Amino acid sequence: MDLEHVVRGRVPRPGGFDDLVVSVADGVIQELRPATDADAESAGILLPGLVDIHNHGGGGASFHSTSSEEIAVAAGVHHAAGTTTLLASTVTDAPSRLLSVVSALATAAEEGLIAGIHMEGPFLEHSCRGAHDPELLLAPDAGLTRELVAAARGQLRVMTLAAELPGADEVASVLTSAGAVVALGHTAASASQARAFLSGPGSLVTHLFNGMPPAHHRSPGPVLGSLGAAGVGDACVELIADGVHLDDETVRAVMSMVPGSVVLVTDAMAAAGMADGDYQLGPLAVEVRNGVARIADGTGNGSIAGGTSRLLDQVRRHAAAGIDLAMLMRSASLRPASVVGLDAGRLEPGARADLVITDESLRPTRVMRGGAWLPA
Repeated sequence: MDLEHVVRGRVPRPGGFDDLVVSVADGVIQELRPATDADAESAGILLPGLVDIHNHGGGGASFHSTSSEEIAVAAGVHHAAGTTTLLASTVTDAPSRLLSVVSALATAAEEGLIAGIHMEGPFLEHSCRGAHDPELLLAPDAGLTRELVAAARGQLRVMTLAAELPGADEVASVLTSAGAVVALGHTAASASQARAFLSGPGSLVTHLFNGMPPAHHRSPGPVLGSLGAAGVGDACVELIADGVHLDDETVRAVMSMVPGSVVLVTDAMAAAGMADGDYQLGPLAVEVRNGVARIADGTGNGSIAGGTSRLLDQVRRHAAAGIDLAMLMRSASLRPASVVGLDAGRLEPGARADLVITDESLRPTRVMRGGAWLPA
């Protein structure tokens, strides 16, 4: 077999780096071995492709769209920044619109542009809705869920659901039967309700802390219920570690408490990779000022409306703050992939050749997706 690419780089390991050489052929990693003096110089820090399982768009484009061109733009801006695998996220909308969007995203997944669909809404708690249109929220509806599953054509990977709403259990059953992960989120569930909902391995919590009441020592709510489930291995918790949605010390604390159960996500919207300005998040107008996206309510104090970072930005931010890079990368590659059933984020023989080369400050210099270098 003729090798198509041979790349030498410094691969993060707990507490440091290994100097390794990766050989690629037919879009697959063929070999991973220690470098020798006979090998070419190191290209830089070498990472597996990152995996973002909660992403609404970027580059001025939204995944909540029926336009194949817009979906491609949104995916491309994240691919180029090192997120070689991502789920496209929807937001709450009218059922007819959701069915059309899901069908378009299913086509994008079948073409390999995205790795599947994450639906955020419409079955969310009104008081914890965040950037979801209150007029379009619905009570959990198993019939509509079956229609959405059919429109997704096997590509629905995750749906966020408020566990405490009447009918949530029936919707969860439909989703589980379809092979989708049911994620607890935008919820005011009690701690016991959260623990019951997250009762088995493979469960997921949508952006922990955001879209739920704060924890209190006499009213622990979904935050501590979720952390309790993560602590015994029953759930993974998403963190939007961009310095906007969560304070950096919150991220550090959670990663120290449940290091194997953290999934970093961007919750990115159309402004990711773009300048400040006016954007859309589904049916809602959004203002981005100083890199922070908020619902346009005329006051500048609307709900945070998604993120503007890309996943490697979060890894870089927290590596600079002293969190071990190998731990961060597990939370940004292998762990998110595994929780939603994707074979991605692996840097080992037999894995798809998704590689990210960065400089010493973790800024990407080259990205390989499926064995092909992406345009610089």
